[in-house]
Amino acid sequence: MDRTRLYRRFRTLLIANRGEIACRVIRTARAMGLRTVAVYSEADRDAMHVALADEAVLLGPARARDSYLDIERLIEAARKTGAEAVHPGYGFLSENAEFAQACYDAGLVFVGPTAEMMNAMGSKSGSKALMEKAGVPLVSGYHGEAQDDATLAMAAEKVGFPILVKASAGGGGRGMRIVRSAAELGPAIVSAKREAKAAFGDDRMLIERYVDNPRHIEVQIIGDSHGNLLSLFERECTLQRRHQKVIEEAPSPTLNAAQRETVCAAARKAAGAVNYVGAGTIEFVSDGKDVFFIEMNTRLQVEHPVTELITGVDLVEWQLRVAFGEALPLKQDEIKLNGHAIEARAYAENPTKNFMPSVGRISTWRLPAETGGLRIDAGYREGDSVSPYYDAMLAKMIAWAPTRDVAIDRLNRGLEDSDVRGIVTNIPFLSALITHPKVRANAIDTGFIERELAVLTSAAPAPGELELCAAVAAIVNDERQAAQGEPRSPWQTFGWQPVGRRQRNFAFRVGHGVGHGPEQKIALNYGSGPSTLVIGERELAFAVAPKDGGFDLTLDGVKSSVAAVIDGHELYLRTRNGRFDLHWVDPFGGESEEHVGEDKIAAPLPGTVVAVLAEEGAKLEKGAPILTLEVMKMEQTLRAPYAGVLKSIKCKVGDIVQEGIELAVVEASGE
Repeated sequence: MDRTRLYRRFRTLLIANRGEIACRVIRTARAMGLRTVAVYSEADRDAMHVALADEAVLLGPARARDSYLDIERLIEAARKTGAEAVHPGYGFLSENAEFAQACYDAGLVFVGPTAEMMNAMGSKSGSKALMEKAGVPLVSGYHGEAQDDATLAMAAEKVGFPILVKASAGGGGRGMRIVRSAAELGPAIVSAKREAKAAFGDDRMLIERYVDNPRHIEVQIIGDSHGNLLSLFERECTLQRRHQKVIEEAPSPTLNAAQRETVCAAARKAAGAVNYVGAGTIEFVSDGKDVFFIEMNTRLQVEHPVTELITGVDLVEWQLRVAFGEALPLKQDEIKLNGHAIEARAYAENPTKNFMPSVGRISTWRLPAETGGLRIDAGYREGDSVSPYYDAMLAKMIAWAPTRDVAIDRLNRGLEDSDVRGIVTNIPFLSALITHPKVRANAIDTGFIERELAVLTSAAPAPGELELCAAVAAIVNDERQAAQGEPRSPWQTFGWQPVGRRQRNFAFRVGHGVGHGPEQKIALNYGSGPSTLVIGERELAFAVAPKDGGFDLTLDGVKSSVAAVIDGHELYLRTRNGRFDLHWVDPFGGESEEHVGEDKIAAPLPGTVVAVLAEEGAKLEKGAPILTLEVMKMEQTLRAPYAGVLKSIKCKVGDIVQEGIELAVVEASGE
């Protein structure tokens, strides 16, 4: 390959991605004086990354294969806009050698490794063979080309259960299954292959020994075209769910200085085996004593900000300078470790419903300011819509501090000060996770979240006196803010009453919709004299002072800061006691509840039927799998809500179904 075509200075950069990473790349590129070009699908016409870029090109329909995964359309978008280089971000085509080669063939600079490097390291099976030759420690397993069922079954028996079946291409936990017995192997391979094919276009599998109670350690590396190759310390990504990272931190709290140098040296050896150029990550699994190579990600990682915060390096800037053909600005011994950083991924998903993705319009978007060691990388804004077609990550919150404990506290405060509404998010779950005593003590492994899920998703505490008072204060404050648009309205003065005193009664239930549980009642007395709130037999002096994002509530001389969001009759409150969702009972009545039974086997979100797992007429136990949907690039299995007979299947493999559509009917056994 012609090196002058691989690495050269350019002025216009096309970002072949969307969401948070596209916004992240655009900001650094513009700070370097580059012109930026965004691409978008029909579902992303009004997306944040489109607004940030200097130009934007429509690729096609919402489905990724018709837009963000369409190589020809991306190359054409670069040609139309005069872009000279392409940054692939992460996900989509970021590790696709065909795309890297297509960029080169079109005369574009690809901000990343060459197709040859990707082919060598992007295949999990091929890279393991290369690492074995280079002397990098490996977990025992099968990485061969033969993919027939008999070969895979024989390999699994030879390795010994439990094993890990995983896609040879791609990452992000897709196409990966833990198999603990021979009976589980066949269905696991079928499911993993199907998911891998949909996500990466490649269903080849590898098998390796599953390390019980493992930790996930990875090393950030970057190389230039002058033969320099650096490691920028390690990250620990042990807190995972379904093999997808949830919390990442740097440096690893598990390794000592000697172990750190050993794993970083192994990472440099691994990348050096292919003379790697660009940013990448070498991933290892640890059994608490030794580390073993898992794979290399030949791209920037979601969690790269924690490395940036402990090293002071802008990795996207370094990627672009390497693409310019420049040498890396620092030597290995000039990269210093400073403090501790921890990152949480905020997703549009419901942790109490098996992390089901949530779609819809973001009605409220309040995140704290980026001050005091807190950084936020976001891909959405208030008013944006979360679609079912792509990964559901909204933003990343990253905290830095001199010590791990303080970094955790800063991150938790940032999460507590965040309110995103209109969709369901995992933000309260993240807060519960990072404040768990075992997380703070670093007594974790990759199965920690699954084991502690009941605790981490437990119901919020019942609202108390403070929360009921705060609910009334939120309504009164909201009404007063609305009255400010009417300069002659007496309601600008809270408690205004021309003569005497009046009482206003409120009732609330816990939760959304019409809520649940008994009504909790509270009365507001106002007019001449101080305003008070009456709960039961108690009467409390009451005052409200509005401020950004909420108000100060004073009860009997004690002032508390309250954050509040009101959406119709839904109230979202944050007090010193935590987060609370309340429903304001309609004072004029007429509320009704639509009972949607849990026995309804319906599409939770728009998706594609990828497997039918039971036949009509079959007798099913409670929890038996019936069919599998692909939703937001992840598979969701719908199961029997109770023991019974499968009366009918109302869909077939390949059907694209809308949210709420009934897909199957189970008749209870009557036992």
